[in-house]
Amino acid sequence: MSTRPVLLALLLALTACATGGPRTVTDQARPRAVGQDSAVSVRWGDPAEFAELRYSQNRRLAAQGDWVVELADYMQERLTKVVPAGERVDVEILDIQRAGQYEWLYSQTDDVRVLRDVYPPRMTLQFSRKDASGAVIAEGERKIADLAYLQSPAPFPSSDPLRYDKRLIDTWIRREFK
Repeated sequence: MSTRPVLLALLLALTACATGGPRTVTDQARPRAVGQDSAVSVRWGDPAEFAELRYSQNRRLAAQGDWVVELADYMQERLTKVVPAGERVDVEILDIQRAGQYEWLYSQTDDVRVLRDVYPPRMTLQFSRKDASGAVIAEGERKIADLAYLQSPAPFPSSDPLRYDKRLIDTWIRREFK
């Protein structure tokens, strides 16, 4: 029996383990901006500095996934729909605290993200809006939060783990870009 097929299978399994594990938002290979070549760009610094990770009761779970890129993509997509042709908007996400917090529950073997009134979604953004000539229309830093996020009807789709954070973005865009 040849050992070559066994070695090949082992190599493929090891490669899958090395690249197929859970990705985290703090991976250095992850993008730190979206929409650089469009009228709306969104960028951010190191997610390890965000309140979501700094103050989490389970940093490992809080760092898993692609939630920063997903929120930035969502913001870029929504802003693109409301910014008039010729204008440019640049947003920098300075901080994110997602809705909910990880808590250990007696019936679970791992922490579970729990939504409570004391864990509202929050973001700190810095933005600049310019007209076609490059003149600044609006700019500044905004600290946005939805302190009553559980008092409103649940956003759709209810299976989206970022639904309350996306609603926070929608509310800011409606207020800022009337």
